[in-house]
Amino acid sequence: MATKDLGVHPYLYPMPTYMIGTYNEDDSVDVMMMAWGGICAMDMVALNLESEHKTCANLRARKAFTLAIPGTDALEQSDYLGIASGNKVPDKFARTGLHAHKSERVDAPIVDEYPVTLECELIEEQDQPYGPRFLGKIVNVIADERVLDEDGKIDVAKIGAFAFDQMRNDYYAMGEKAGEAWVSGQKYMD
Repeated sequence: MATKDLGVHPYLYPMPTYMIGTYNEDDSVDVMMMAWGGICAMDMVALNLESEHKTCANLRARKAFTLAIPGTDALEQSDYLGIASGNKVPDKFARTGLHAHKSERVDAPIVDEYPVTLECELIEEQDQPYGPRFLGKIVNVIADERVLDEDGKIDVAKIGAFAFDQMRNDYYAMGEKAGEAWVSGQKYMD
């Protein structure tokens, strides 16, 4: 097999597309797309951000956030929320036409159009050489009933989630089942 050295790049796939929801100092909604972070324990998430993001200031001030999985039906708005800076475009969320309401559990917004949202309390900010890492404790998960199966569990095929391709700067729809965790590889256990 022929190979080619590509140098140092953050080339893992899939990279998540998560939406961090916070409130600004004037109580307006701020949402940004994040790809560098995710689950770090059973009830914890890690957000790896650049310090100049408006979201960092909001996290420090409010000590809470939501982390949502966007569906492809809101891909364009979600991408815009990753392009526009809340420091330069204070009404960026309003420009998308998306809707939000206040979480009942944390001081952060829930975007109505996103099918799955984790409500999180900020537990710790870590100063890393590459920028701040915010650790949040999941206090609740909210799911739109349209993405639940007959047993009331989230059906990922119904979310319409998409992943970020760091190599080509594209998004790819996800959701087709390819196997069963802790079952598909059982034949190698013998």
